Amino acid sequence: MTHLTPLRRGFALFALALGGFGIGVTEFATMGFLPEIAHDLLPGFAESPDTVIARAGWLITAYALGVVVGAPTFAVLAARMSQTKLAFLLLGLFILGTIASVFMPTFGSLAIARFIAALPHGAYFGVASLLAARIMGPGMQGRGIALALSGLTVANVVGVPIATWIGQVAGWRWAYVLVAVIFTATLLLCVAFLPRFPGNPSRSAMRELSALRNYRLWIMIGVGAIGFGGFFAVYSYIAEVTTRLTGLPEAAVPWVLAGLGLGMTIGNLAGGWASDKDLTRTIVFGFSSFIAVLIAYALVAWHPVGLIVTTFLLGVTSSVLMPSIQSRLIRVSGEAALFGAAINHAAFNVGNSLGAWLGGLAIAGGLGYLAPGWVGVVLGVIGMALALAGIAVERRDKARNLDTVGVAVPR
Repeated sequence: MTHLTPLRRGFALFALALGGFGIGVTEFATMGFLPEIAHDLLPGFAESPDTVIARAGWLITAYALGVVVGAPTFAVLAARMSQTKLAFLLLGLFILGTIASVFMPTFGSLAIARFIAALPHGAYFGVASLLAARIMGPGMQGRGIALALSGLTVANVVGVPIATWIGQVAGWRWAYVLVAVIFTATLLLCVAFLPRFPGNPSRSAMRELSALRNYRLWIMIGVGAIGFGGFFAVYSYIAEVTTRLTGLPEAAVPWVLAGLGLGMTIGNLAGGWASDKDLTRTIVFGFSSFIAVLIAYALVAWHPVGLIVTTFLLGVTSSVLMPSIQSRLIRVSGEAALFGAAINHAAFNVGNSLGAWLGGLAIAGGLGYLAPGWVGVVLGVIGMALALAGIAVERRDKARNLDTVGVAVPR
């Protein structure tokens, strides 16, 4: 790689983060203008708006499914490709899927466009994390991951409210135009400033898939899918808690979510720094504090102050975990680093669906709007148990390797 000037390095890292910002906007803003989409594309809105909006929620499911399918697929098929060229390809697909979303005339065709737009999601975060770490230098993997994710967290503070407002005022299609512009700007910046890293011709699809034989990888996938599901159990129903339980007006919902997004931004940066210092301690501390905040949420979020404070802290603690879980997945993936980095986001989207579903079951069962907090506690405890199991397995394997070469190991 040629020497990078500080200016070029800064623009390259900004471009990677901007892509994450676009992903955050396209994924989360859709939730904000679902009523507008339902009104335009689905029949029966005037007679039963709640039912029709619920049907429109399949757009969220289509996007999540696209992430789960696309993350491992691109990681495997692009095993030999230059990471730089892969980033260009993924951004091009983002643009294509988003522009298609603008022009789709029916709900079914829009769902297909959202699925296509989601396919590069996990692979982009994976390759952006690896590229950022390479640009930043040795020992910076956690901070590289945090930088790639920083756009996602900032999007929850700034981009999502703006896109939601555009979708509600000018029409939802214009919100997707904004997203397409963001991805186009990202691609142009990446082409201009990203260093051209060569591919690895020795890699193959089968070598990437061989990572799936590693049970430590499956343990960490479970950590992301189950443990992080605790966050989505709460996140999915914050609007209802804000308006129906605390008595705050509907206008307060964006501010509560913005506070959560601010917490996520802080936690993500702290988690990236801490992961580079001590990955194991970051995971243990992250889960411990995450579970403690979920308990506090379930106990005090009925009060406006309790809601605002606990959702902010939920953003901090959950996002401390994001770069640490991804760093550990990359570590246990061995040579299949892109596969490990990408599969992490597929796991998070499984957690999205799992947490929202279980939280909804708790509310439908008459347990109240704070019940998802206790669901989150259970999922968080399971996630922490899996993380501790993975750490124990790694230590055991290291001890066995040392014994094999005749090194004394403390018992």
